[in-house]
Amino acid sequence: FPEMLSNPKLVPVQGTLSVVMNQNVILSCHSDSGAAPVRYTLFKHNQQVSSLDRSDLTPGLFNLTISSASDLGAYKCKAENNISSGGKYSNSLNFTLIEPVSKPVLSSPTSHTKKGQNVTLSCLAENGSLPITYIFFKGKQNISPQMTMQRREPAVILLFINSSSDSGTYKCKANNSFPSNTKYSNSFNFTLAEERSHSQALIISLGLILLLLVIGLAVAIPFLIIPSYKASE
Repeated sequence: FPEMLSNPKLVPVQGTLSVVMNQNVILSCHSDSGAAPVRYTLFKHNQQVSSLDRSDLTPGLFNLTISSASDLGAYKCKAENNISSGGKYSNSLNFTLIEPVSKPVLSSPTSHTKKGQNVTLSCLAENGSLPITYIFFKGKQNISPQMTMQRREPAVILLFINSSSDSGTYKCKANNSFPSNTKYSNSFNFTLAEERSHSQALIISLGLILLLLVIGLAVAIPFLIIPSYKASE
């Protein structure tokens, strides 16, 4: 006796529903059991997209091009044969559009610092599909683990400025699931405030003392000369 079709399964041939704009994708619609021949019909938002016939139970393959946001889904397929009343429908599929990350911006609340101070660096890509992974560098050296952000917020690291070599040059990079797309930020340098040495401080102190002595003498001399002048008269 002719066998009724099982509910078909709709799956992407490439195994992922994450796509980029203008990407070609193939959807497979397949009933595991039932009597052939089989007609497979693909729908998008309940509107028929395409249909094809199979003389056996091999999958029906549908080629699509994701050229706009309206092509993202939801997709379903229907399988029917000579004894299927109304056909059998598959699961629903929705594509997710992947956007490349934009060039991240590296910034800090302050660009001026001094030895012994803690400072923060923030790295943020304004555009790109989430999640986004960030890494910080000083020169060409990696100075942070991978920081994966699930929301549109900056990755932040804390730095301790201990010497002039800690003032820069810093960069960060950002990437996401978009293939072969990594973006590097602007460079950032801290300006390290100069600290006076002990010898400089001593010279300045001696100079101030000498200046005070000169001023003191200038004030005292008239009081010393006038009495002696009156005594000689």
